[in-house]
Amino acid sequence: MPKCNKKKVIGIHELHAGDPIAADKILWGRESDSYTRRGFLKKSGLVAMAAALGGFIPFASKMPRGLIPAAFAAESEAFSIEGKEGLMVLNDRPINAETPPHLLDDEFTPAKHFFVRNNGLPPDPGAIGDTSKWELEIAGESCTNPQKFTLAELQKRFKHYTYAITLECGGNGRSEFNPPAKGNQWSTGAVGCSNWTGVRLRDVLEACGIKDNAIYIGYYGADSHLSRDPTKDAISRGVPMEKALEDESLIAWRFNGEDIPHLNGFPLRLIIGGWPASVSGKWLNKIVIRNKVHDGQKMNGQAYRISCESVAPGAKVADEDMCIIHSMPVKSLITYPKSGVTHALKDTFEFRGKAWAGDLEVEKMEVSIDFGSTWQLAKLEKPVNRLAWQIWSAKLKFQQRGYYEVWARATDSKGTAQPTILPGWNPKGYLNNACHRIAVQVA
Repeated sequence: MPKCNKKKVIGIHELHAGDPIAADKILWGRESDSYTRRGFLKKSGLVAMAAALGGFIPFASKMPRGLIPAAFAAESEAFSIEGKEGLMVLNDRPINAETPPHLLDDEFTPAKHFFVRNNGLPPDPGAIGDTSKWELEIAGESCTNPQKFTLAELQKRFKHYTYAITLECGGNGRSEFNPPAKGNQWSTGAVGCSNWTGVRLRDVLEACGIKDNAIYIGYYGADSHLSRDPTKDAISRGVPMEKALEDESLIAWRFNGEDIPHLNGFPLRLIIGGWPASVSGKWLNKIVIRNKVHDGQKMNGQAYRISCESVAPGAKVADEDMCIIHSMPVKSLITYPKSGVTHALKDTFEFRGKAWAGDLEVEKMEVSIDFGSTWQLAKLEKPVNRLAWQIWSAKLKFQQRGYYEVWARATDSKGTAQPTILPGWNPKGYLNNACHRIAVQVA
């Protein structure tokens, strides 16, 4: 019988993952330009790209080389998980799922749209029992009066506070790094901002006594290691005392006025905004006050660390040359409309989204329709409280029909702006705060 030669078919993401510049040439015939980061599309390549995108590209000459058009970058496959709607699965052991940007349009992220990031196996909901009896232990070598509190005792003894706090996974945006970095290939949706209610971490720690030599806190939770080995922790991270003692750092039990969703830490979790969400421990049952940098699981090696100095893409970096991530970088999202929208030429089109900047505040928001060549100021609202994201909006008018990309760029209170494409590479693919972009077809 004759042999059947099957050709391997790969998608645009896989093609660009190896060498995006070469992929660009293969797909569209873009000639390299040694003087700028942009290249020149051959006439046939421009026709091919325009046909694939469904129309003329007014700013084609300004499109960076190696860039996957936003129309092709969007994912549409959703999966179902109890209590969640429309999230995109990245992993199922442990379960991790992100939120498409258009589902983050609410001022405060509802439970059904709040992302899921787990390092281990959540406790069985049926095993949690009477939540009022859930115990939290405060201990550690720098704690003068170790104590245990039930949730009911915490709620009765300490004053309650509510803050809108933005939580973002340190690896959010990892999928865009080239060469690829290991780990969950988050796109843009490992972020959310909701109202968290609880007691101040500071009040509880001070009630238990903080020694003068205290420099860090660490947490432990009821989640299990993936191996189910009871001697191993799934994750045990922490923050310096000065961060732990901020007004907005909470031991929380309420989420938007209701119980915290099970996969987001029910019945008790830490809320420490502005830093990677991994410091906001879920299913919280112990906090330790340390006289050294906490050395729990995911605090050492290269976990939640970036290169202390800039390195070339793909470089090997020794553990001792990696620094713990503190404040998250300035970032923004377009939450309306959904990428791929079609718009009438004659109408003004309103866009809106969210912006945040770790420990800082966003002071300026801009949008571009010509691949970052020029920028237009957007209206930016103040945060409802420190460490909450900020709402922005902009009205745009398109001058001719065709395919456009709308890019969003935030600038923080220290004058640092988002990079238009990618920030510096790091081995674990953390802190990607490149401009978010969506596709718009003007018809």
